[in-house]
Amino acid sequence: QVRLIESGGGLVQAGNSLGLSCAASGFTLGRSAMGWFRQAPGKVREFVAAINWIGGSTYYADSVKGRFTISTDNAMNTVFLQMNSLRPEDTAVYYCAARDSTTLAVVTGAYDYWGQGTQVTVSS
Repeated sequence: QVRLIESGGGLVQAGNSLGLSCAASGFTLGRSAMGWFRQAPGKVREFVAAINWIGGSTYYADSVKGRFTISTDNAMNTVFLQMNSLRPEDTAVYYCAARDSTTLAVVTGAYDYWGQGTQVTVSS
């Protein structure tokens, strides 16, 4: 059974940092890629960042490039999203996702598995 469990969300002031974690299990990590997405109230779910377990290739949305960093700990089967210089517009529910391919993807339909989401709120 595939499981993606996010943690680390919370309330933070603008300009500060927050880190998210996603513990993955139930699928072959070496043949998969991971992504972070977010969804603000009344908006569609949007791509944030992606990484593959082997090689560590990454890709970021323009809105977070230079501020967010995606990484993995292969031994712990965990993917991280370090968010720095947070802005009020980063407020959203953040979702971890996995796909059965090592190719990075930016659309929600390309991902096969999803976590339950964790709320990030950035106050001004």
